[in-house]
Amino acid sequence: MESKKELTEKILKITILIQEKYPELSKYLSEVQETLPTFEHPEVDAAALSKYYETLDEMLKDYLLEHPELE
Repeated sequence: MESKKELTEKILKITILIQEKYPELSKYLSEVQETLPTFEHPEVDAAALSKYYETLDEMLKDYLLEHPELE
């Protein structure tokens, strides 16, 4: 499993890609954050970060399948 640092870097990269290249998806980023723990002081572990990244990646892949002209 990847480290928290590696996953955080991947999340940052895909988030920047979405915001710069596909800004119409930016409105969904806050919804995707719901996959992270929501406790007052959440423990965000590598598994939660991995799930968050996978959700972002799937959202982007699905969008590009629906809009192949944007690739």
